[in-house]
Amino acid sequence: QVQLVESGGDLVQAGGSLRLSCAASGSIFSIGAMNWYRQGPGKQRELVAGISSGGSTNYADSVKGRFTISRDNAKNTVYLQMNSLKPEDTAVYYCYASLSGDPYTRRGYWGQGTQVTVSS
Repeated sequence: QVQLVESGGDLVQAGGSLRLSCAASGSIFSIGAMNWYRQGPGKQRELVAGISSGGSTNYADSVKGRFTISRDNAKNTVYLQMNSLKPEDTAVYYCYASLSGDPYTRRGYWGQGTQVTVSS
């Protein structure tokens, strides 16, 4: 059974920084893309950043230059370094990974979410 567990969410002042982590555990054969999404109050879930298995990255325009996604394949972990945080970054942040438990199938998994609150 595969699990994604996020950590690192907190209350921080505007201009501050946080580092989110998401670790995949369980029976894992391989991991493809790993992404961070967020859902703010009254908003739809949106893609914040993504990283491929080869390390290619993409970002939402709203976080470019402030957030950095990275991964440690040996630890099955993806990170989101968030700098210059703004109140509009307040949201529950979710980790998503496309992974295989065997050589033949692949599916997506979601973490439970971690709350990030940025005060003005």
